[in-house]
Amino acid sequence: MQNNDIIETDVLIAGTGVAGLFSALYLSPDRRVLIITKEECEHSDSFLAQGGICVLRGMEDYDSFFEDTLKAGHFENSPAAVHTMISSSRAVINQLVAFGVPFERENGNLCYTREGAHKVPRILYHQDTTGDAITSCLLKEARKRSNITIMEHTTMVDLIAEDNHCYGAVVRLKDGTLKSVLAHDTILATGGIGGLYSHSTNFPHLTGDGLALSLKHNVALQNIDYIQIHPTTLYSKKPGRRFLISESVRGEGAILLNAAGERFVNELQPRDIVAKAIFKQMELDGKPYVRLSLEKLDREMILHHFPTIYERCLEEGYDVTKEPVPVVPAQHYFMGGIKIDLEGRTSMRHLYAAGETACNGVHGANRLASNSLLESLVFAQRAAFDINCRKSHISDTAVKLAKAVSPEQYADGEQLKKTYREQVLAAIETEKGHKNHE
Repeated sequence: MQNNDIIETDVLIAGTGVAGLFSALYLSPDRRVLIITKEECEHSDSFLAQGGICVLRGMEDYDSFFEDTLKAGHFENSPAAVHTMISSSRAVINQLVAFGVPFERENGNLCYTREGAHKVPRILYHQDTTGDAITSCLLKEARKRSNITIMEHTTMVDLIAEDNHCYGAVVRLKDGTLKSVLAHDTILATGGIGGLYSHSTNFPHLTGDGLALSLKHNVALQNIDYIQIHPTTLYSKKPGRRFLISESVRGEGAILLNAAGERFVNELQPRDIVAKAIFKQMELDGKPYVRLSLEKLDREMILHHFPTIYERCLEEGYDVTKEPVPVVPAQHYFMGGIKIDLEGRTSMRHLYAAGETACNGVHGANRLASNSLLESLVFAQRAAFDINCRKSHISDTAVKLAKAVSPEQYADGEQLKKTYREQVLAAIETEKGHKNHE
């Protein structure tokens, strides 16, 4: 590549969800930060998170919170990662409040709700659009910072790496132009893998780009077969992203009914258990859905706490204040990912990962409801702090590698996407096969 096709920055971040944005906000203000995203900034799964964000209410809740997280994760969690997340939770919430996140309050005090597999209410929320409330505030703050540049419709197509050292990435701009972005440190915050599946709550452009490039460059992965199915998405014959009906609805008293109108499961069990029960009931009923009844919830409570869910169901022809709605499980969250330590470091030097694309073992085999936003924020911030500990510079090796990039190998963008997609899916199936033989 020519010099005019090379962009230099101190830190490159791929992704504008909570992980990418929060890490950017806690990098030193003297660091030049470039954030790229495949679509518009708002087309991140972080904006879609409905239920809320967990927080340690007090030390008397620590053991319970810890146990709930491990139990949901089938005790395959990393205890150190779980401890770090829980013990950091209140500080992160205070920071979000300082950024202007409008958590629900009553008489000035924060309100807490409960979701499946939680013993007590410990989840903060904003109506049923908590992710939007948090991510919007972080994005607004990031856009104010003079050291942060955001490039939309910019796709990462490869890492620039040599001898297990990351020097940045090759990116494709909206007009198809290829650029080499050189960075002292790179953070992969590319989100989930829902775009690999026909039925998912994720945005379709989230196809595991970070995983694909990690596979290509032999960056260690962990538990990539751990894929969470959310029990309750609105059943529809229409194609496209599934609309999630938050676990908070069940936490507030909604119940699941079979074709005969009978309750068939304890709705507050971990997600994987509830999803399996629904699949079994669907088979028994001979129907592609079961029904979710909100009859125990007060109408005013539904309209205040779950206005988005109410409106979306109404668009599909269901009034949740008067009738049960058809629901079906769908792919929702990725517990595995790029293996990281507690500071977000991957197995490649100067390459970090954060958020859903990363795996430090905090979720184990199944994520506890509303731990995703918290985990993303805690470890994204720790990655930023780790990067701040070192001086930043662009080496001669980085420039040499950038100039050696051949645009021809990335010319067919559609074929490249197809190849990466197939490689990620194949790796997931291989991991499943290995564990089935253990």
